[in-house]
Amino acid sequence: MMNMPAIKPAAIKAPEQAKTALSALWRPALVQAFVKLDPRQLVRSPVMLVVELTAIFTTVLCFIPDNVVPTFVAAQIALWLWFTVLFANFAEALAEGRGKARADSLKAGSEGLSARRKMANGSFQVVPAANLRKGDVVRVEAGEMIPGDGEVIEGIAAVNEAAITGESAPVIRESGGDRSAVTGNTRLVSDWLLVKITANPGESTLDRMIALVEGAKRQKTPNEVALDILLIGLTLIFLLVVVTLQPFAHFANGNLPLVFLVALLVTLIPTTIGGLLSAIGIAGMDRLVRLNVIAKSGRAVEAAGDVHVLLLDKTGTITFGNRRCSAVYAAPGVNGRELAEGALFASLADETAEGKSIVEYLRGLHPQPEPTLDSLTAVPFSAETRLSGVDYQGRVYRKGAVDSLLAFLGQQRADLAPALSREIDKIAQSGGTPLLVCADGKLLGAIHLKDVVKPGIRERFAELRKLGIRTVMVTGDNPLTAAAIAAEAGVDDVLAEATPEKKLARIRHEQNDGRLVAMCGDGANDAPALAQADVGMAMNDGTQAAREAANMVDLDSDPTKLLDVVQIGKELLVTRGALTTFSIANDVAKYFAILPALFAAIYPQLGVLNIMHLTSPQSAILSAIVFNALIIVVLIPLALRGVRVQAASAAALLRRNLLIYGLGGILVPFVGIKAIDMLLTALHLV
Repeated sequence: MMNMPAIKPAAIKAPEQAKTALSALWRPALVQAFVKLDPRQLVRSPVMLVVELTAIFTTVLCFIPDNVVPTFVAAQIALWLWFTVLFANFAEALAEGRGKARADSLKAGSEGLSARRKMANGSFQVVPAANLRKGDVVRVEAGEMIPGDGEVIEGIAAVNEAAITGESAPVIRESGGDRSAVTGNTRLVSDWLLVKITANPGESTLDRMIALVEGAKRQKTPNEVALDILLIGLTLIFLLVVVTLQPFAHFANGNLPLVFLVALLVTLIPTTIGGLLSAIGIAGMDRLVRLNVIAKSGRAVEAAGDVHVLLLDKTGTITFGNRRCSAVYAAPGVNGRELAEGALFASLADETAEGKSIVEYLRGLHPQPEPTLDSLTAVPFSAETRLSGVDYQGRVYRKGAVDSLLAFLGQQRADLAPALSREIDKIAQSGGTPLLVCADGKLLGAIHLKDVVKPGIRERFAELRKLGIRTVMVTGDNPLTAAAIAAEAGVDDVLAEATPEKKLARIRHEQNDGRLVAMCGDGANDAPALAQADVGMAMNDGTQAAREAANMVDLDSDPTKLLDVVQIGKELLVTRGALTTFSIANDVAKYFAILPALFAAIYPQLGVLNIMHLTSPQSAILSAIVFNALIIVVLIPLALRGVRVQAASAAALLRRNLLIYGLGGILVPFVGIKAIDMLLTALHLV
């Protein structure tokens, strides 16, 4: 072996395996809540910026004598306004903190990392990993860290990707094929690899992951921007209303205290959703990261929530990918135990997934003594004979494709017993693969191998259907086989004999009809479709072309996770909608609390609107302000956790949200404001 420069393996912290305890994040989040009082930061949340400005204004008014509003009451209003801003900042900081905790652990793994870069003369030079550029070739040996994202161009080795995925089981990476992609900051546990770097500094999977989990760098999505516009519009409307109230009061020979007008503005504008909007978005991205999915933009997550059509590859997504034994059929005149012995013996030395599944199936069906592997003479499968089996104590056991095994026996298809021939035809028509088994030249029966649908996948598709999402299975199988698997899996449609052109055409057809499309893939032939789809999720162990074309990368390479991504996207949208509904509905109760208090002296007849029987105008105003602040605190856990999306139609979800968050948003303030009023009066705070 050539002499290579030595590299000290970089220390790395394993990522958090369990959910970070919120209590461990409270202190830094509280500090950040005060840091975020900087108007330059609050400008990203216009509603909370207005609340901060009113808090400053109210604080100033505390030092100006007022015969109507005692300074003690004005000071309490000012304090609760500051409390409102601080807790809105706290919610955002808490959401950011959960992601930054993981970002810090990821950053620790890249500090001081070195690489052995191949020079033009063929020698290797140790350089900082940060100096590597796209196209550089590096050599990595057992125990060392892979310095950046790349493609294996030579060698085969086991790689521990726990630093990125959290899974400690090593995976095999080798040159060529679909297992050539490697991720920076993962550790080689055996052999060596020659890796061609495919990303410049700042563009790697690790860099994207760190940027994603650090909420401050997250760009607002179109839905957030639209909601911001709505909140700004409502704020301007209520600001205009409040400004015109004082002239109206003067016209009626009355006067409204400025402190009360400020309180009215803050309670009417949508402070609840304004204070929690950033936290909701950051928490949604955080949940995606906890799934080990890297989104190249928040827009992809938003699109996932609005997806109408889901394209899923059959092999490895809907099915296990390896054919498994599901049944055996004895030939006429052969009993079940004789067939089981022949099929078992013929498969004992078969190391393929299919062979192992036959052994596992028959051991459960007909337990019997088995010879040791040392006593068997294995006959491996070959493409020429299409047979495999063993020789044992002078006996010959074989299994293989129907025509191949019949040729081995010197028979033809017409020689098969009609009953066995019908079973073979049924297996083929159902999308399965029939194998024949023989012992010492005697045909024993058939084995049914099938691509087994993953358990629970049918139920998951049913849930998606209730959410209005149509599923399409994409496969290269012939239409007959594809239809059989599709029927068992419960998908809504199937695209058989799929080529890259067919996949792309199907996605464009759905999009032209106004539907958003999601797709997952891992091969270079999936790249055009992944780039065209609104949500394209590539597997991390797939080809570089697929990863570059997609707008999401699953670090665990689990295609079924696309279903979870769609769920998170919907939760994000529903959470925003639910809290927006709750925030706007809150205003109804506040009208009954504040308006009678404001105009009681000018129009005594408005006292009839005081249906909560609040003690005094001062207690009514202060109670509304306190409730407005505390409701943000109460809703922080919901914003971070998200509203669970149940399998139902859009109309049913709308009715549910209106009932819970609309009606609840109306009723809760009546109870809360009245309770706070009673408490303030009992404590003589007004």
